[in-house]
Amino acid sequence: MELSLEPVPPFRLDLTAWTLRRRAHNAIDRWDGHTYRRVLALGGRAVEVAAVQTGPPQAPRLAVVADGPRLEAGERNALAGTLERLLGLRVDLTGFYALTAADPHLARLAEQFSGVKPPRFPTVFESLVNGIACQQLSLTVGIVLLNRLAEQFGLPTGAARAFPRPEDLSGQDPERLRAIGFSRQKARALLELADAAAEGRVELEGIASLDDEAAKKRLLELRGVGRWTAEYVLLRGLGRTHVFPGDDVGARKRLAQWLGLPGPLDYEGVRRAVERWQPYAGMVYFHLLLHGLAESGEVA
Repeated sequence: MELSLEPVPPFRLDLTAWTLRRRAHNAIDRWDGHTYRRVLALGGRAVEVAAVQTGPPQAPRLAVVADGPRLEAGERNALAGTLERLLGLRVDLTGFYALTAADPHLARLAEQFSGVKPPRFPTVFESLVNGIACQQLSLTVGIVLLNRLAEQFGLPTGAARAFPRPEDLSGQDPERLRAIGFSRQKARALLELADAAAEGRVELEGIASLDDEAAKKRLLELRGVGRWTAEYVLLRGLGRTHVFPGDDVGARKRLAQWLGLPGPLDYEGVRRAVERWQPYAGMVYFHLLLHGLAESGEVA
């Protein structure tokens, strides 16, 4: 099945894919320099999508091929909606670019990565699992754990797998997660979350209807979720692009270095530093992630 999608310009698939990938060994969000690939779970079935940008950043078009079982009309619409969310295709960043034009320092960063969109994980559950898996670990190690989780529990299609759904993890033996590298505490938190979501005791997608404070309060009630994970979910799961996760150690270091500060920033220091860029502090977060990947040679 083929789809043609028209992102709101400007758009660059390569940069947006890298904000999802974060590291080159990510086996869930794959990029080969031309095509973005991911396996999605639709209606209990695994569908692998391959997306290629066929138009320039100012007149973008996305050609998508879905490889898997035949999709009904409703599933086709669900697939398009998931891709729009995942790649931020409908997000209009006119206000962000107007803001950067008035700030020469930020303007250089925005020009370097013009066309990146704020991505969102397909579900709030996936954003929570990402946050919990990466707590108190390097991002490199966190991605390894997420790869293993998908390999063990995700719906398969060909050689690739979808990210696990709550029902894929619900009822699993914690020792299976321990065997692939999760701590006892993280395994317990992930399985409790999966059980609650699969059994309908917690409605994760409904959190999107809440304001920031109410959403954060609801998230903090979940086992294993602290301030960093809650803010991470606000940005990457709910699309709140004004949120800069202030407890993200790597992001704090990148922000301080980019600003040329003599020392590290604490949580309050981050809040003060990004206040001038509201309501787009989260976009600065994504741009600084790309800045770090460009310095390491992974992003052109």
